[in-house]
Amino acid sequence: MTTVMDKNSPPAATTDGADRTAMVWKALQEVTDPEIPVLSILDLGIIADVRIGSEGVTVELTPTFAGCPALDMIRDDIKEAVAKLGDNRVTVNIVYDPPWTTDRITEAGRRTLKEFGLAPPGKRCEGGSSMPDLESVACPFCDSTDTELESLFGPTLCRSIHYCRGCLQSFEHFKAV
Repeated sequence: MTTVMDKNSPPAATTDGADRTAMVWKALQEVTDPEIPVLSILDLGIIADVRIGSEGVTVELTPTFAGCPALDMIRDDIKEAVAKLGDNRVTVNIVYDPPWTTDRITEAGRRTLKEFGLAPPGKRCEGGSSMPDLESVACPFCDSTDTELESLFGPTLCRSIHYCRGCLQSFEHFKAV
């Protein structure tokens, strides 16, 4: 029997494979992003699908961008978390369709980013982010919008560096993609 689940949230356990599927989703909730260790990969929205069948567990992972340096680490962490459930037959496939966007970050994930001191992305517009969207970012520390863009690129390509005139703190912003 194959059980297919998606939408980045664990299902309610109801029948045969559903209990096992719920356990896999729960295990995935414990896997964090290596670059933002307070954020689970489920809250980041990078798990596209989970399938359980006679061949074991298959997890489909949609990376935040194609050249993500943390993919191997995330893949290993997923395999380790699922293997703790008793099945070492874990396959993690990297998928690009549909592509990941910041709209897939959960509301809990957005709150976690802010609590971590990283300004969460706004909702993306059709053509992507515009320069005014990147320049006027609310500070995650004091919520002031009196901020300025210091650098379009931060420690990773998906983040920018800003300065808040309200609380005089520098902060990173997770850009909308």
